Amino acid sequence: MAPKITGFDYQRIAVADQVELNVAVGGSGSPIVLLHGFPQTHLMWRHVAADLAADHTVICPDLRGYGDSDKPADSDGTTYSKRTMAADIVTVARTLGHDRFALAGHDRGALVAIRAGLDHPDTITHLASLDVLPTLDMWDVMHGVTAAVGFHLYLMAQPPGLPEKMIAATPDLFFSYFLDTWTHDPAAIPPEIRAAYLTASAAAIPSIVADYRASATIDLDHDRTDRTTGNHLRMPVTVLQQDWGAALGFDAPALWKPWAPNLTHTTVTSGHFMAEESPATVTQAIRTLLTR
Repeated sequence: MAPKITGFDYQRIAVADQVELNVAVGGSGSPIVLLHGFPQTHLMWRHVAADLAADHTVICPDLRGYGDSDKPADSDGTTYSKRTMAADIVTVARTLGHDRFALAGHDRGALVAIRAGLDHPDTITHLASLDVLPTLDMWDVMHGVTAAVGFHLYLMAQPPGLPEKMIAATPDLFFSYFLDTWTHDPAAIPPEIRAAYLTASAAAIPSIVADYRASATIDLDHDRTDRTTGNHLRMPVTVLQQDWGAALGFDAPALWKPWAPNLTHTTVTSGHFMAEESPATVTQAIRTLLTR
């Protein structure tokens, strides 16, 4: 049996025609939704979710295409746009009775959270982003040999066929690479959780690739439109980030500020999987955000 977040109830919630998300819900109080990253599932929030559930309703879905959620085929390039995935999350919350909610995301989930904040400003009350840049800025700062750290972004941006076949040839090797190299403390991802991530990812290769491919295509179009029109995040925003700027040569808070005028930006000494490696730091940052 796959691991679960202790004390949370699980249900499947329809978000579109023939698309249901696997959702864990726990606690009571004002709602907050937590979105996972790659190559993970909602389980990455297990420590933070348990803490926040003491005084909040905590909602932890598997994103479409990940974990135990449905994985529709990407027929037209929009199925895994962050706009579509953000709409899923708004539907989940509303189905559970919440028209307004706080939202935190890590990695891919952070990109979905950012898009939700841009598209649904009257719905998202507070927003936390863990260890990403907005999509448009991410591509802008990747250049030269330093871009090798993001080789997977370029691989999965390729047209359908090659990346899916390459990853499917050695899925455990591919997904383990990120769990190993992006983690400062390997013990933060115990064997049973690691196994759950690898199993879920191997079963989701086409949808994971489609998610990344969208970030090199339609997601960029949406970001460019927002930049042109001046659309930005109107809610309080907290960003927790490793010190990418030192390695890649950019000023992360300066990149974030046009998107999020009401910004708190903090550099965290942790590996990429900070909700698992430094859960107390992440939980405190979210709690502080919710007071703003």
